[in-house]
Amino acid sequence: QVQLVESGGGLVQAGGSLRLSCAASIRTFSNYAMGWFRQAPGKEREFVARISRSGVSTYYADSVKGRFTISRDNAKNTVYLQMNSLKPEDTAVYYCAADLSIFGARLPNEYEYWGQGTQVTVSS
Repeated sequence: QVQLVESGGGLVQAGGSLRLSCAASIRTFSNYAMGWFRQAPGKEREFVARISRSGVSTYYADSVKGRFTISRDNAKNTVYLQMNSLKPEDTAVYYCAADLSIFGARLPNEYEYWGQGTQVTVSS
């Protein structure tokens, strides 16, 4: 049974920072690329960032490039999303997801497992 648990969300002022974590109960965590997605009320789930199995390759949505950083610690079975210079439009529920491919994907339906999400609210 694969389980992903996000944490680290909360309320922050515009310009502030948050660090999200996603702890995975996966026997071979390093076999999975990981991704972060977000979903705002009334909107579709959108890609934020993904990281390859080894952590060497990363890719970001244009809307967060230069502000967010995805990383992973395979020894701790955890993937992180460091979010800096937050904007009100970053407000959403953030989800982590696991994908058996090497590099990860940008489409939600290519991920096998999902966490329950953590709320991020950025006030102006």
